[in-house]
Amino acid sequence: MNIIDELTWRGAINQQTDAEGLYKLTGEKAISLYCGVDPTGDSMHIGHLIPFMMLKRFQLAGHHPYMLIGGATGSIGDPSGRKTERVLQSMEKVEHNVKCLTAQLTKLFGGSENITFVNNYEWLSKISLLDLLRDYGKHFNINTMLAKDIVASRLDTGISFTEFTYQILQSIDFRHLYLTRDVQLQIGGADQWGNITSGVDFIHTKEGRQAQVYGLTIPLMLKADGTKFGKTAGGAVWLDSKKTSTYEFYQFWFNQDDRDVVRYLKFFTFLTKEEIDELDKLTQSQPEKRTAQKRLAEEVTRFVHGEDGLKEALKVTEALFTGNIQELTLSEIEGAFKNTEGGNVHEAPMNIVEALVQGGVEKSKRQAREDIENGAISINGVKVTDLEANVTAHPNTEGKYIIVRKGKKKYFSIKIGE
Repeated sequence: MNIIDELTWRGAINQQTDAEGLYKLTGEKAISLYCGVDPTGDSMHIGHLIPFMMLKRFQLAGHHPYMLIGGATGSIGDPSGRKTERVLQSMEKVEHNVKCLTAQLTKLFGGSENITFVNNYEWLSKISLLDLLRDYGKHFNINTMLAKDIVASRLDTGISFTEFTYQILQSIDFRHLYLTRDVQLQIGGADQWGNITSGVDFIHTKEGRQAQVYGLTIPLMLKADGTKFGKTAGGAVWLDSKKTSTYEFYQFWFNQDDRDVVRYLKFFTFLTKEEIDELDKLTQSQPEKRTAQKRLAEEVTRFVHGEDGLKEALKVTEALFTGNIQELTLSEIEGAFKNTEGGNVHEAPMNIVEALVQGGVEKSKRQAREDIENGAISINGVKVTDLEANVTAHPNTEGKYIIVRKGKKKYFSIKIGE
């Protein structure tokens, strides 16, 4: 099957510069393609997975992906999707982020035999101001640049010359990779269409219309309710387990709406059409079992965090569901309860009634006593019904946390000593 056919079935194509030409090219030979990411932070989030999954599919189909990390463009700032100027980062911070993102991407894509990593600082840093203006700027029409959505959307609020020139730098990247690595396709999110088409036009201007280069974008990912995919009440869902624990990451996917889950299975997993069709049927006939959501969560967690990360996520999920949290480690507890309710107590051991009120679990001592006597309170995985009991920290938290379960589902994390 031509890779374009698979991407079409998965609903993963938004725009193409030359659909017929790209289809013919990918049917004739294995090609090289690239996607870029700027090191604006030391971790990527699940929004980055959208183009990366596309790159991975090309890789699995026998094509060779290039992952461009923007050590140069990351120091400038892409205006795409923003209403205001970015705050410029120091070069030391950019270099740190480059190292972090390279490690994450290597984990996702495997060793150098499967993918090539490049940093545009290697060539963009060698271009002088006069070279930029004479050899490159002369080929970019201001009227055309102003018409690009990425620029037009900023004209009311204003855009600096720095961010205005971003599409020139990205175009230079595409041409450089075309000339030195025979890269013929650039892919990116829907917001990158203007930058990508600038690159295609620039190559055609410099190298002639016969140059076989193409651009392809991925659809903007929206949830069934119309809100933006990838955001939660706690903020972005990061690929770094120190920022978003494997448990939180797993739960994000497990909690997807029935209306979205099949679409996400197509987009974020490598399951076959037959497997996804079967999960679709189960979603419609037995939605309460959430079989499709469970498979989605497993597949994406395994892809990002590996088998060990998935095992950890499943361990924590099972522990919280059953209430048997005694064996959870400190890191697992901090990841699982990072965003749960709960206050602070000055010290422990402490009387259970006092701890529940001071720690924000109960609004009054009367309510605390009632819940304790009714067997609704568990401390660190053990049910407590004695009003005179003293509570201590969970044994695996180095004296830092008391974990309270109220009823069957509600958890609280009480921090000790602050």
